[in-house]
Amino acid sequence: MISDLHKIRNIGISAHIDSGKTTLTERILFYTRRIHAIHDVRGKDGVGAKMDSMDLERERGITIQSAATHCVWDGHHINIIDTPGHVDFTIEVERAMRVLDGAVLVLCAVAGVQSQSLTVDRQMRRYGVPRLAFVNKCDRAGANPLQVRDQLREKLHLNPVLLQLPLGLESDFEGVIDLVTMKALRFEGDRGAEVTRSAIPEAMQEAAETAREEMLDGLSMFSDELTEAILEDKLTDQDIVDAIRSATINRQIVPVLMGSAFTNRGVQPLLDAVADYLPAPPDINNEASDPDSDTPMSVPCDPQGPLLMLAFKLEDGRFGQLTYLRVYQGTIRKGVEITNVRTGKRHKVGRLARMHAEEMEEIDRAGAGDIVAMFGVDCRSGDTFSDGQLKVSMTSMHVPAPVISLTVTPEDPSSQTKMSKALRRFAKEDPTFRFGSNPETGEVIISGMGELHLDVYVERMKREYSAVVETSPPTVAYRESITKRVSLNYTHKKQTGGAGQYGRIGGFIEPFSAAAELSTKKGRQSRDLPEQAYRFIDEIVGGAIPREFIPAVDKGFFSMLEKGLLIGALVRGVSITLNDGASHTVDSSDLAFKEAARGAWREVYAKAGPQILEPMMKVAVEGPSESQGNVVSLLMKRRGIIIGTTEADGFSRVESEVPLGEMFGFATVLRSATQGKAEFTMEFSRYAPVPAAVGERLVEEHRKTQKAKEK
Repeated sequence: MISDLHKIRNIGISAHIDSGKTTLTERILFYTRRIHAIHDVRGKDGVGAKMDSMDLERERGITIQSAATHCVWDGHHINIIDTPGHVDFTIEVERAMRVLDGAVLVLCAVAGVQSQSLTVDRQMRRYGVPRLAFVNKCDRAGANPLQVRDQLREKLHLNPVLLQLPLGLESDFEGVIDLVTMKALRFEGDRGAEVTRSAIPEAMQEAAETAREEMLDGLSMFSDELTEAILEDKLTDQDIVDAIRSATINRQIVPVLMGSAFTNRGVQPLLDAVADYLPAPPDINNEASDPDSDTPMSVPCDPQGPLLMLAFKLEDGRFGQLTYLRVYQGTIRKGVEITNVRTGKRHKVGRLARMHAEEMEEIDRAGAGDIVAMFGVDCRSGDTFSDGQLKVSMTSMHVPAPVISLTVTPEDPSSQTKMSKALRRFAKEDPTFRFGSNPETGEVIISGMGELHLDVYVERMKREYSAVVETSPPTVAYRESITKRVSLNYTHKKQTGGAGQYGRIGGFIEPFSAAAELSTKKGRQSRDLPEQAYRFIDEIVGGAIPREFIPAVDKGFFSMLEKGLLIGALVRGVSITLNDGASHTVDSSDLAFKEAARGAWREVYAKAGPQILEPMMKVAVEGPSESQGNVVSLLMKRRGIIIGTTEADGFSRVESEVPLGEMFGFATVLRSATQGKAEFTMEFSRYAPVPAAVGERLVEEHRKTQKAKEK
């Protein structure tokens, strides 16, 4: 267990995809001697980066799951979480930011602030995470770290403070100039492991002095002690370090460092900055709340206090469920009992470990401020554990709603069982992955954050569970209704020897508005929502139809709502009034009047102006103001109705109603049109008639499907 809490750093490494996060983590592990060889991210040498332990990650060259590790640098114990850059795996970044004390925002020296940089920045702000900015790839053609510094200010509205200048750029990039110590740092020896400090080249002296003055001016705004030291000409390097640390922890500035992880330059000074400037667990104010009253309470980082931990990530490990924990208070020991605050269940801690990517190092205990993993305890992501003394919950993480869905169909009965097991496991591990069954079609539908997100899970089903499945877009839940009032007069008559069947009904069928009052005595609802109702009104007088047969008429009509005659969809918004009829003393029965109702429905449905209704979704798109025109255009092309737009702080929100059938694939198109900067939410609004051309196409497709089934 780590005794000095001020020597702990819990950091995440986050950025836009392909900015070099995993490469940077690989160098950090090498320089801290956690690994003894550096491997390429894409695994060309057959090994791959340490933090990309999944085969899919090494094949695709991207990070899919956040991975945890730990290392020691200059006496500081650093817990590191390497997070994905792709927007589809945003929950991995979300839960990492929830439990981390600080972060390193990696930026490409050529591309600068990119779409996912904005998303990561929003996540850091959501959880109040102080960060350093590391401008990577300074050896690339077109590298301009000073321009990236400006983009941090203009696009992310941060207060960047340069702590370094580059020694050369592009192919001439040699190292960095440290503006705190005013030394030139070069990285030599095996993989740049030897850091040499020398005088700043004469050609760079003036630029370095100017940059240092800018740095001190920026820092003096937040430190009276630094200002006083400058005025009294007693400034020391430690004064500058203290000022940077204080302003960074209070999120008043973002220190900017630079280098090239791939060519092994600038990583060691970044580690120094993590130790010097990012907060230790006691520097952060963590809060929990009473589950009943939501009253917040402060959680001090005290190893001697009552135990309080948050489960922020789950994996299916070799020894059962692997649960990643952030210990906020108290000490957890192997063999003790802990309580899940949400369920009230007690669990015994069988094994504790520190994770090093997919490897684990068993430990006996861990104290406040640490990040560890335990095995064999069944829980959900976001659960709080205690030793029973405290009945409070740590604030949970933000879980974005899924934006894309697919239908998955197993190819054989064996795959059905394996698929069910895989889906339950994935949904437990990943809150943004959801699955369910369509009650109308029986299809199994999976939902997630994007096409890549779902593609990875389908591939994992095949590899990890041997479940062979096929995917397709889900079926849209269309409805049918009528538009005209039509009279009913139908006689069902059948003679088969012995007692026959006879029943005549009369009345009318008409559209039933959602706003109309639904009689509780004479009305029934279909298996739709209440506003999509069916109404049956009995106006029989004089015993034209015996009272005992009237419920059979109702049941006969109601049974026809299950399958419309246009495309076989549920029928809604229909009112039927029964006001006439006739019966036979021998041949009339419940069955006869039920069949009379069904026959009448078939006879008049086509005359009542049947139409197809489609689900309309409330779609809200949020993104930078400059993307608003593209967003509106995309929605209009999908038959969207723009309800309103709002703008604030450089971001716009476009609200609209769009048919569900037009929303498949929208997530991918939206990201392409806005460089991944826009996000959308979608929820059901109402049903509305489809355009004539769409209706004709749906009817024709239904006819073809029926003919294929008959063959």
